[in-house]
Parts: sequence; C-alpha cells; structure tokens
Amino acid sequence: MSAIEVLSWPFEKESIDYLNNDTHFLNYPVIYVLNGHKEAYIGETVYFKNRMKAHLKSRKNMDQINLIKHEQFNRSATFHLETKLINYFLGDEKYTLQNKSKTSSDFTHNYYNKSYYDHDIFRQIWTKLMKNNLVDHPLHVIENKDIFKLSPFKELTLEQVELKEKVLEFCEEQVRNDAQAYGSLLVIEGEAGVGKSVVLSSIFNTIQERAEEASSPLYKTENYLVVNHEEMFKTYKDIAKQVKHLKAKNFAKPTPLINKLQQENKQVDIIFVDEAHLLLTKSDTYNNFHANNHLEELLKLARVVVIIFDQDQVLKLKSLWDGNSLDTLKKKSTYWEEYQLTNQFRMQANEEVINWVNAFKQKKLWPLPTDNNYEVKIFKTLQELSVAIKKRDEVVGLSRVVSTFDYLHKKDGETYYVKESNGDYQIPWNTTSPKYTWAENPDTVHEAGSIYTIQGFDLNYVGVVLGPSVKYDETRDEIVIDTDLYMDKGAYSGMNGIENVAEGKEKIVLNSINILMKRGINGLYIYAYDDALRKKLLEYQLVQQKE
Repeated sequence: MSAIEVLSWPFEKESIDYLNNDTHFLNYPVIYVLNGHKEAYIGETVYFKNRMKAHLKSRKNMDQINLIKHEQFNRSATFHLETKLINYFLGDEKYTLQNKSKTSSDFTHNYYNKSYYDHDIFRQIWTKLMKNNLVDHPLHVIENKDIFKLSPFKELTLEQVELKEKVLEFCEEQVRNDAQAYGSLLVIEGEAGVGKSVVLSSIFNTIQERAEEASSPLYKTENYLVVNHEEMFKTYKDIAKQVKHLKAKNFAKPTPLINKLQQENKQVDIIFVDEAHLLLTKSDTYNNFHANNHLEELLKLARVVVIIFDQDQVLKLKSLWDGNSLDTLKKKSTYWEEYQLTNQFRMQANEEVINWVNAFKQKKLWPLPTDNNYEVKIFKTLQELSVAIKKRDEVVGLSRVVSTFDYLHKKDGETYYVKESNGDYQIPWNTTSPKYTWAENPDTVHEAGSIYTIQGFDLNYVGVVLGPSVKYDETRDEIVIDTDLYMDKGAYSGMNGIENVAEGKEKIVLNSINILMKRGINGLYIYAYDDALRKKLLEYQLVQQKE
C-alpha cells in the first residue's frame, strides 16, 4: 500500500511555474500547508497549481509550500483531514494560523472508510510533518491541551451546528436594532460536558471573521467573549495568540469590561458569556463591582448578549440564581430566545454512570454503575487513589486528583494539604500558576486541584476526593452535606437577600461535587474522607465485583 508523501518547494512564482501540467497530483485531491517563520495556512484542493497561483497573490508571510498526497485520497477524505490538521496545528502552537472557519467544514459527514483516514492516514501525515520540522509535538501531547479542546475549528455535531447557525442568525438580526436600555438576549443551557464552550469558541471565531468582511451584516462590529473564570480566561487568550484574526483584547473578564465600557459611556455590539452561571448576582466591593448583577449590566452595554448557562454549576452564593432572576432579565431584554444542548460529550460513559452521578447530586447513593468502557473505582486510601491517578497519567496523560473545598484549615507555611482521614498521607492542595492552566502543568499530578482550577476543563481520568463535608447517613441511606466543614468561605459570602441560606449553601457544595465528578473522559476514581461513606462505597464495589 502506498504511503503518504510530503513534497516541498519555495513559495514563489518560479516554483509554481515549474510544476508540469502532466504531474498526476495537479488535478487530484491533495492537502497542503503554506508556512513562513511564524505563520501557517492549511488547505485542500483538486486544482493544486491554480490554487498556489491564487495564494501567491493574496497570502503574505509565507516561505514554503508543502504538498501532502496519497494515492487513496478522495475529496471527502482531504476535506476531513484538512479540518483535523487545522485543529492539531492550533494545539501544536508552532505557528499562528491564517485560516478562517468555513461553515461547511463545521460538520464533516461520514464517508467510506473514514476511520482509516481519521486514524491511520492522519498519523502517517503527522509523523511526516514532525520529520520535516513543520510541527513540534506528538499527537497525544496536543490532544491533552486545553487550547486544542477549545479550538474554534473543531468539527461540530449536527446539534452543535444547528445551534451555531441559530446564534449567527440571532446576532445578525438583533445587532441591527437601535440602541435600547437593554440588549437582546440568547440563553444557551446545558449541563456539564455537553460541549457548550466548544461551540461558543467556534461561534465567536466566525463572528470575528464576519466582522472583517465588508459583505457581512456584522462588518465592523465590536464584540467580546467574557468568562468569569481565571483558568478558562487563560485558555481563550492562548487561542487568540494562535489565530491571526482573533485579538486578545476581545477576551475579557466581566467586571473589568463592565467598568471600562461604563467609563467610556459606550455600547458595543455583541457580548458572549461563557460559564454565565459564574457571573455575580450581587455587588462585590472587593472585586470592584458595585452594581447588582453582572448580566444585567452587560445587557445594558451591548445590543446582543449570548450566554452559556447551567444552574447546577453555580459555586458561590453571590452568584446564586434564584428561579426568577434570569426570567426577570429575559423580560427586560429587547428580545430573547433560549436553546437547550443535551448530548453528553465529555464523559465517554453509558447512561447508568451519568445517572449515578446525577443521583449523587441529589444526595442519593446508589449501587455502583457498570460500564465496560468507563471505569468507576473506589479507593480505601488517598494514597492508593493518588498512585492510581499517577499511573494513568503515565499512560494516557492528563489525569489528576481533585477535591471538594474542605482543606483550608490544613496548613503548613504557604502550602495547604489534602489529608487522609487518619492523617497519615497528604498531598498539596489547590496551587495555581499565572502561566499554565492547572491540569496542563505536569507537576500538578502530585497535587489535588479544586473546583476553581478544573471547572470547564477535561481530564482523561479524574480522582475525586470527597472531603469531610460530604458524609453518609446510614439510617436515612443518603448523602449528608455538612456545610460548616466546607472551607470555601468566599462561596458563602453574599447571604443577604437569599431566602433559605442553608439550602443555598448545600446547593453550592452539591454543585461542586457534580462538576468534579464529571471531569473525567474515561474514568472516575473516588476516595471518601468520611468513614461511613467510604465503607458504603467500598461495599457497593465489592458487590459489583462479585456479580
């Protein structure tokens, strides 16, 4: 069977003129990479010579043409592999990409022998590109990067494509409205792991492209993507560095953007909000937010606001949305619509596993679920959990221990520790770095992360420590949350105006557990600090093993 070939020429007229019209690849499906010192462009074509002539006139900062060919290429395969290469080049981070999204490439259809091209052929291509020094990192390293997982060039599901088209249409129609007291609002809801941030990244990328196109209704619009989450903010800024037409200045945290636009007395066109459930619903003098609700202020400052929202991911009382808060803002907006995303993408698990985690969020402890493709495992000690996660990390990478926020009182100098119930073993807790997202720092495999370092991100395997605040009542046969032992005191600030504070605190803790448990793509490992809870989980595991 023939192998992949990569042929290279200087990106200049003489090279293109030299190509003989009899050369068999000139009218055959091929993929190509144009690269310069800092930038690259990836494409596919059946008219290679003509396409190169066109690029020579329009594409700047390029030095070399790299042709990728294979005797078994067909147009469906090159179309699919082009999109895949763009995503991996983004994750490789060697070049800034000149590529723009193409609506038709957002969803790649099935075709004959797709798995062969998707796996075997693509790996051959990447091996060749590494040998030719066009890329730096092996595939498995890129696949574990947050920038790759949030790539705006990702192939979308049909459900996500439908949502993207709806959002683009909504923005193009509503942005024409004259300035009103409140802009138009589109609410996209979905629980953890349904791919909300991926589709939002794709949408914002397309919006920013259209803002540069004179023929688009969005031409010269001023738009922002907002996220009130430091780790995700880092990832979006990193993506902006790798995509030429995205600018870091268009990614912001809510309070600084609100204060900036208010000072300028300015209304912008579109504001997208990822993880909108993290927006403040109360003033926060410490963080320089003096109004009552982040979302309400954003609606005053933009013609269109599009938010990603999940009520079950609220982590602070001052971000707690009661049943009427969002409805009130919908009614205040010029026009509003909503959309529900439902398909679970992160956890490669069956319904039994998903239902088990959802039941835990409702304080119900069911017998352990069984899934041959997704591992749920209980550990007797924190040390055993930590060792198991390290072994997984050595094999597949991106495997980490995370914990409920129960350990602030365990302090040694400037380092906090997660400890076993008997105190014999401990690991550092909740460190952060301004340079890396927590999970991507290789040293954090020796630590435990918190809800704030991991929310919104994927892990291959997650080891969840259920700390002292999470207990089991054998008599009532249910999970009990001791909110006094939950040490994230910032989560409890802003109690004023909340009807049932105790219920609100419990919801915060249960939300955090649900988010932690849904981080793992391939497996969920659990260690429970509470003796009764650990004993019951181990009993269920023993029963499962005997079946």
